[in-house]
Amino acid sequence: MKQQDERFLQALAAALKHEKTAWETAFPAQDWLGLFECAEKHHVLPMIYEAVYDCPAARELDPTFLLPFKRRTIQQVTLQAIKTGAFLQLYAHLQKAGIRPLVVKGIVCRALYPDPDARVSGDEDVWVQPEQFSACHEALLAFGMQPAEPEKDIETAYEVAYGKPGSPLYIELHKSLFPPDSEAYGDLNRFFAGAHDRAAVVSVQGAAVSTLNSTDHLFYLICHAFKHFLHSGFGIRQVCDIALFANAYGDGIDWPRLLAQCTEIHAEKFSAALFHIGEKYLGFSPEKAYLPPLWTEIAVDETALLEDLLSGGVYGAADRNRLHSSTITLNAVAAQKQGGKAKRNVLKTVFPSAKALSGRYPYLKKYPFLLPAAWGDRLLKYRKETAAGNGAAESIRIGSQRIELMKQYGILKK
Repeated sequence: MKQQDERFLQALAAALKHEKTAWETAFPAQDWLGLFECAEKHHVLPMIYEAVYDCPAARELDPTFLLPFKRRTIQQVTLQAIKTGAFLQLYAHLQKAGIRPLVVKGIVCRALYPDPDARVSGDEDVWVQPEQFSACHEALLAFGMQPAEPEKDIETAYEVAYGKPGSPLYIELHKSLFPPDSEAYGDLNRFFAGAHDRAAVVSVQGAAVSTLNSTDHLFYLICHAFKHFLHSGFGIRQVCDIALFANAYGDGIDWPRLLAQCTEIHAEKFSAALFHIGEKYLGFSPEKAYLPPLWTEIAVDETALLEDLLSGGVYGAADRNRLHSSTITLNAVAAQKQGGKAKRNVLKTVFPSAKALSGRYPYLKKYPFLLPAAWGDRLLKYRKETAAGNGAAESIRIGSQRIELMKQYGILKK
């Protein structure tokens, strides 16, 4: 592992324990820049800054060096505090309107951190049963929220994003936790049938918030990371969420059921590797979480997964070519589910089906005959994004490499 990655994980571990790093030996300003760039890539700058700014090594820096990072930390923490307060107001409004939404990830996970507002979130995820969607939509409009994509058909979409003019509040309203039409992971929704009936209530800043019960929620956090891993990757922040959640709610988690579900989707090694990463680097405690031997006995090397998620950043967005490689990996997973062999399919990568592109081009749901136009638009945008080099070749290389990684963790057959 690179020294920069080691320092990054040390600082993150300290932040999760509300501690400071004890680095005494000074290192070059360029290395400090690398550390903060990594923090930005994983959207954890406030946590990293708070953990390192006052250590002996940092005191050796020019006093002005840390100012930009301090300024961005204050801005991000302040913004998150505003968003959290606004969301809790919105949640109370929905409850008064008779809506019974479940809140997942985001604010529920942030409440587990020593400094919740230092764990920033781009949005909040709210899940309602389909029959409550229309009423929830009207209640959101009454609160001043507006659809972020006005042209989107909210009746057929599985999720709809809303923002509020003049406010940083942004939510995603889900009818299901995963897109049902996804060939790669749409079937994950079956595990959450009846989840509203077995929901739990947690306290967030003194407010009672309904959410998934502990077993469902941990499985959802794993599935969410798994979903993004099948695309182009996920960042270390999701592993932090999983580690803290398991530590906090481990005694109420049905670990055998969780393992059975992970095994059913070929994610048991993937999940075990996440817990290994959590234990080695992020303060996850198998004892505190009541993790049974059936989990600890899973033989897996987490190194390759850790390297992949560190390099990719949040949702693999650190590299455009890596983002585009998701077509290759998703096609491989879908092919295996259909009884085929996971392989690289260049034509499907360049010319995906109307179903695969309908999320980006909603008009394909109604007018699939416009698929060639969507291909043309997609290729034009891709050409602009990768004009500096042979982006297609690099995407194929990354996709092929990540298919091998999925085989290593048993997600795809060798």
